[in-house]
Amino acid sequence: MNYTSAIREIARGTEGARDLTRDEARQLYAAILDGGVPDLELGAITIALRMKGETVDEMSGFLAAAGERVNALRAPSGSLRPVVIPSYNGARKGANLTPLLALLLQRYGVPVLLHGLIEGYGRVTSAQILREFGILPCTNRTQVQQAIDGRELVYVPLSLLSPGLADQLALRSRLGLRNCAHSLVKMLDPFNGSGLVLAAATHPDYLDSMREILLANGAHALLQRASEGEPYANPLRRPRIEHLHEGVGEVLFEAEHESLKSLPNLPENCEARATADWIRRALAGELPIPQPICNQLAACLFASGYATDLNQAKAIVAVDGAGAAHA
Repeated sequence: MNYTSAIREIARGTEGARDLTRDEARQLYAAILDGGVPDLELGAITIALRMKGETVDEMSGFLAAAGERVNALRAPSGSLRPVVIPSYNGARKGANLTPLLALLLQRYGVPVLLHGLIEGYGRVTSAQILREFGILPCTNRTQVQQAIDGRELVYVPLSLLSPGLADQLALRSRLGLRNCAHSLVKMLDPFNGSGLVLAAATHPDYLDSMREILLANGAHALLQRASEGEPYANPLRRPRIEHLHEGVGEVLFEAEHESLKSLPNLPENCEARATADWIRRALAGELPIPQPICNQLAACLFASGYATDLNQAKAIVAVDGAGAAHA
């Protein structure tokens, strides 16, 4: 691909720039992920796309290229879809409860793969909280596959899952801006379409574009508003949760808008140890699990194939109190 020509097309400003086709975008991002684009041109392309804004076709092409280069995994035998949880933001204010959702799913025997960054850059990451439970990041692909086959909860650093995307995220420290990789990692399915991706974004415009991209790519996903950028349901007020599958979207839970009658009992701070201690007590039944997370758990049980319909999933969670595995 002629990178100078591509830059000329996408860097003419919001009025004069031409959008890439899906195939052009796939080819360009394939070269980027393969390390074939020189630094100067890569910086120009990254900034040009940021200023122009990526289209659904462009992001679909980027996602296709990323999916072709991910260190792919095999879904375990059986009818359950492994749940893929991207965790890249961490906590700065409220506690990061992504590990709670992952540990709850593990109790039901649902395979769970979390992926993200080890370093939180001042935020509390899922990796740091899971370390309090003795769950350490995997170091090689064989270890990941064995854990998935055993229906264990596994944490995979992005550098192991997709070195090219990890390099793209690292550009933020050099360029001072986010780039499309920050959205792509939240839609990545390392199981080649066999996983259930928990996709989340904070801003409505990003939610809308993620919905279009995931539907266009035939993904299986649960889409919702993020909590501080993390894909767990806001424990204070449930977000809208959509099930995307076979090219269609289905609302499983509408967003809550009513005023809170009482505040749930949440971790006293967002530090890893305090969050882990609270999660332990919640899993032991000593503390109630916030209802929005129970609803999200039910959505996961249904969309992963553990339950035959949403009502059954909600009943399972209600009977178990979300704290004990369903036989």
